[in-house]
Amino acid sequence: MPITKSVDEHIGEVVIDVPPVNALTVAGWFELAETITTLGRNADVHVVVLRAEGRGFNAGVDVKEIQADTGNEAIIGANRGCFAAFKAVYECEVPVVCAVHGYCLGGGIGLAGNADVIVASDDATFGLPEVERGALGAATHLSRLVPQHVMRAMFYTGETVTAAQLHHFGSVWRVVSKDQLRDAAFDVARSIASKHPRVIRAAKEALNGIDPVDVNRSYRYEQGFTFELNLTNVSDELRQEFVGRTSDARAERGGSGGRSAPGTKD
Repeated sequence: MPITKSVDEHIGEVVIDVPPVNALTVAGWFELAETITTLGRNADVHVVVLRAEGRGFNAGVDVKEIQADTGNEAIIGANRGCFAAFKAVYECEVPVVCAVHGYCLGGGIGLAGNADVIVASDDATFGLPEVERGALGAATHLSRLVPQHVMRAMFYTGETVTAAQLHHFGSVWRVVSKDQLRDAAFDVARSIASKHPRVIRAAKEALNGIDPVDVNRSYRYEQGFTFELNLTNVSDELRQEFVGRTSDARAERGGSGGRSAPGTKD
C-alpha cells in the first residue's frame, strides 16, 4: 500500500511510500486526505505523525498523470486532491507532526506548511518549482515557513532552502540526522500525546481559529490562477519540457534502472 496508517500508544502514524519520488496521483492525494482525517476523528489518537519512506518526503503531484490527460479532468483532480490533503492536515482534529527528509517540493510544502510541528533531517530541502511547471500554488503554505520576501524570491526563482535555514526562521522545530528522524518526530508526538486529549483537541481548534490567514481560502485563490494557466498552452508546454527532460535523464542513467527526477513518477 502506498499510504499506510497505524496507531500505537495514542500516536497515529501515516507513511507515504510511492516510489520513486513520492509524487502522488489524484487518487493518492484524496487517499492521504481521508487517512489523516480518519485518524484525527479516532478518539484513541491524540496526535498524528506524517512521514515518508524513500528518497524524499514528497515531490508533489504526478506530472505525467496530468500530462497524459487530453482534457482538464486530471488538473481539476490534482487541484481538488491537493486542496483536500492540505486541508486534512490543517483541520485534523489533533496536532500533526511532519517528519521531512530529502526533498520537500510542491505538494510537500503544502503538507509540511499546514502541519503543527515540523521535524526535519539535515539533508532536507524545501522548495516550490511550480513556476517552472507552468503552475502556481502553495505560496500560502511556504509563507508559513519563511518570511514574505524570502517566499517571493523562492517562488519566482524556484530555489530551495535547507532544514537548517528553516530552523533559523523558527518554522522547523528540530533538525536531526536522517537515521534519527522518526525517533525525533515520535519524541515530540509522545510529549503531545501525554497531555489530556480533550485539552489538546481544543487547543488545535483554538490555534486554527486565531490564525491570521485563512489558509484554505488563500490556497484556493492561488489554484484559480493555476487553472487559468492550464487553459492556455503555457502549462502544457512547460510540463512537456519537464517530462522530456526527465525521460532523457532516465535514459542516460540506463532505462528502468535509473531514477526519476523529483516532481514526476514513472
